[in-house]
Amino acid sequence: MAEFMATSGVKQPLLSISGLLDPSQRTKTKSPPTRRKFRRCKSAPLADSVLPEKSKNGSIPPLESTLIKLHPSFKKVAIFLAVYLGVGTLCFCYVSGRIKGKKTNVFLDAIYFCVVTMTTVGYGDLVPNSIPTKLLACAFVFAGTALVGLILSKAADYLVEKQEVIFVKAMHMRQKVGPSEMIKEIENNRARYKCLMVLIILVILISVGTLFLIFVENLDFVDALYCVCSTITTLGYGDKSFSTEWGRVFAVFWILTSTIFLAQFFLYVAELNTENRQKSLAKWVLNRKVTNFDLEAADLDDDGVVGPAEFIIYKLKEMGKINQEDIALIMEEFEDLDVDQSGSLTSADIILAQGDEQPSGESYRHV
Repeated sequence: MAEFMATSGVKQPLLSISGLLDPSQRTKTKSPPTRRKFRRCKSAPLADSVLPEKSKNGSIPPLESTLIKLHPSFKKVAIFLAVYLGVGTLCFCYVSGRIKGKKTNVFLDAIYFCVVTMTTVGYGDLVPNSIPTKLLACAFVFAGTALVGLILSKAADYLVEKQEVIFVKAMHMRQKVGPSEMIKEIENNRARYKCLMVLIILVILISVGTLFLIFVENLDFVDALYCVCSTITTLGYGDKSFSTEWGRVFAVFWILTSTIFLAQFFLYVAELNTENRQKSLAKWVLNRKVTNFDLEAADLDDDGVVGPAEFIIYKLKEMGKINQEDIALIMEEFEDLDVDQSGSLTSADIILAQGDEQPSGESYRHV
């Protein structure tokens, strides 16, 4: 913060450290008025992503290659899913005689039952008919729910972000937009783009599922749409379901993707709503008139003057971006880095702080 609000030759900190950490210890000091020179600082790298570095030939690698590093590997997701479906299929094939309902093929019915169980659709067209199979189903429903929630949803999120990149590229097709500008555009409208992309995918999945049920399962339009809606919402009434071999082959893939993307859609809608509320709050905070009470609250060092740094911190606190605990932790780290206790950070301070191997210093630097 001291480097961001750097003064012209002034070694005093703009913010009183004691005033930030403990308001009761603020000191009544007045410094002679000086005209500070401020400059725009470079943005710190994002916590969850870093802009790609230039390659040896000076070009920046494609944005898609950087997104792969931000999300779990599809290979890992495929392994977990294959293990779950493989073990489940073998188990339910073994106890197929103790499962009643509409059956087609032993292997196909087993993997179909696994998918219906893990997505909690539960049509009721295949049900356990003994105590061991019921206990086995209980174990697989919990394991499947955890798999969907922890792993497959992240893979779906990755796919959505891949589509975001394509969507932004299409919007700026006639403009030369670099990777950094594209990342900025996605970050500024992330929730909106996610909702739009998942909505498009859901419409496609619902349309494909409805048409498949009409032409393969021989259902009329209303029953097909009814079955699709009860499936993707995991209601699974059971009066309409996939009963043919080809229908269950299709259902293994379609049920898994459609239920996951519907859950992601509601998640993104909630995220968009939260983002809009935060933007509305920030707009209200920036547009409302500043009163004497605001100046008094923003005056962290009680010197009767509110500097730019104090004003910025006060406004960020009003917006809910930061709180007093965040400020305290940052100032503790600043104190630890400020080895010469000058109230400002220099390259010498950083070198000395990095060479300091005291446990307390290390703990603060890793907060």
